[in-house]
Amino acid sequence: MPIQILMPALSPTMEEGNLAKWCVKEGDTVESGDVIAEIETDKATMEVEAVDEGVIGKILVAEGTQGVKVNELIALLLEDGEDESALEGADTAAPAPSAPAQATDAPAKPDAAPAPTPAAPSTEKGDRIFSSPLARRIAAQEGLDLKALSGTGPRGRIVKRDIDAALAAGTGKATPAAPEAKAAPTAVASENKTISVDDPIFKLLPDYDAIPNSNMRKTIAKRLTESARDIPHFNLQVDVEIDKLMALRKELNSRDGADYKISVNDFLVKATSLALTRVPDCNVAFTDGAILKFKRVDMAIAVAVEGGLITPIIKDAASKGLATLANEAKDLAARARDGKLAPEEYQGGTFTISNLGMFGIKSFNSIINPPQGGILSVGAGEQRPVVKGGALAVATVVTLTLAVDHRCIDGSTGAAFIKELKALIEDPIALML
Repeated sequence: MPIQILMPALSPTMEEGNLAKWCVKEGDTVESGDVIAEIETDKATMEVEAVDEGVIGKILVAEGTQGVKVNELIALLLEDGEDESALEGADTAAPAPSAPAQATDAPAKPDAAPAPTPAAPSTEKGDRIFSSPLARRIAAQEGLDLKALSGTGPRGRIVKRDIDAALAAGTGKATPAAPEAKAAPTAVASENKTISVDDPIFKLLPDYDAIPNSNMRKTIAKRLTESARDIPHFNLQVDVEIDKLMALRKELNSRDGADYKISVNDFLVKATSLALTRVPDCNVAFTDGAILKFKRVDMAIAVAVEGGLITPIIKDAASKGLATLANEAKDLAARARDGKLAPEEYQGGTFTISNLGMFGIKSFNSIINPPQGGILSVGAGEQRPVVKGGALAVATVVTLTLAVDHRCIDGSTGAAFIKELKALIEDPIALML
C-alpha cells in the first residue's frame, strides 16, 4: 500500500499551517532526507524532508493551500515495486489522532519534544470509522449509520459497494438522534467576542483595504488576549543611569581587532540574565500543579518582523560573555527577519526583554509571553536632571518596567529583582566578573 505523507507538526504548539510550496511533483523519485515541501507556520517557513524513499504517487493538497490541519493527508508515496494502480485502493483518509495523555498534577517538562504520532490502521479505533469520502457522502444522504456497516475495502475500510449493499438490503439506517438539550444561560460569556469585518459599523467608516490575518497575527492575537485576560499582571518601574555602561561599551567596541559590536541592549540582556540568577524566584512559570523554577536563564528577545513579532532565544544567557551575546543576538535577529529560525530557536524561553528605546519611547508596559513569569520593557536612554549629593546634575537615564505574573511572583520578589538589575547596570564592571 502507498505510504501516507501527513501534514507535520513542526512545533509543539502547531495546529495548522500553510502548504507554501511543493519541491517535488508527481512521478518524482525521493529518498529519505530529500526536501519535498515548504510549510509556513505561525513564525517561519520551514522545509519538510521525506522520511521514506519511493515515488510521489499523488499530491492531494495543492501548494498555496492555507490552514492545513496537522496530520491531514497531503500526499501518497509509492513504495518500491508499486505503480499507479496501487493508488486506486489507497486510503485517502487521514489517520485518527492519538488520544490525549491523561492530565496529572505534575507538569510536563517544557523542553520535552512530543512523540511522533504513528499512522493509525484503517480499522475502527475508538469512535473513528474509516470510509472513503464518497461512501461517507452517500451514507449521510441516505441516513445510514456507518457504525452498523462492515467494510470490504482495504484494511476494513467502508467503500461505495458496502453502502450500495446496505441500501439494497435495507439495513444500517441511523437512529434519529435525541434533540440536544439547551445549555442553561450564563451571565458571562465563555469567550470574548471579536469584531467581524461584516459588522455594520464598518459601513459608516471610510473605505479600507482588508488585509487577511496571517498565521502569525492569529497566534499573536490568541496568545496575548489569553495572557492579558487570564494572567494577573502587575508592573514595577525604575529609572537607571547608564553613563558608566555607555563608557564601557565605547571602550570595548574600540578595542583593536574586536570582532563584535556590543549594543546597549546586549548589556541589558547580560545584566537581566545575571539578576535572574541572583533572584531565581523571578525565573519561573506558573502551572496549575506547581511553580516551575528554571535552572538556567533562556532569554527571549522581542524582534519586530514583517507582519508581527517573534522572540528568538539566547539559551543559558547568564553564562555567556558580552561578545558572545552580541554576536548571537545579531545572528538570531537577522534570521528572525528572514523567517529562517528553527522552532527551538524561538519557542520556550524563561524570560523576555522588549526594547522600544530606538523609537524614542520613554516607558511602556508589556504583556507577558506565557508561560513565562515576567517581561522587561526597556525605554529610550535620554539625558535627564538628577540629584547627586544634594546637587542638581545631568545623567543619561533609561526607564525599565517589569511586568510579572502575580500568581508566581510576589511584589517583594519583583522588587528584589529590580534592585539587583539596577545595581548591575549602574556598575557595569560587575558584568565582566
